[in-house]
Amino acid sequence: MKLRPLDDRVVIKQLEAKEKTAGGIYLPDTAKEKPQIGKVIATGPGKTLDNGKRSQMSVKKNDEVIYGKYIGNEVEIEGEKYVIVREGDLLGIVEK
Repeated sequence: MKLRPLDDRVVIKQLEAKEKTAGGIYLPDTAKEKPQIGKVIATGPGKTLDNGKRSQMSVKKNDEVIYGKYIGNEVEIEGEKYVIVREGDLLGIVEK
């Protein structure tokens, strides 16, 4: 699969929602929270500035990022679910 986002958009593969709570209770699919962390699959070339140049993206492929719960557009391609968000809607990069 090759998906190339435009401008300052980022394609994120959502990480799986937690199956079990901290207390050991298994959650059914309907009770799982929507994931807010994912892995960057692809980035666009950057936003076009007023002077015609492109801004540099602050995230890169394989970064783990945190984003808002209801941010972006969910898409399904070849059975895989992805979220496409603008770089400005990302909340942070998870550093290990």
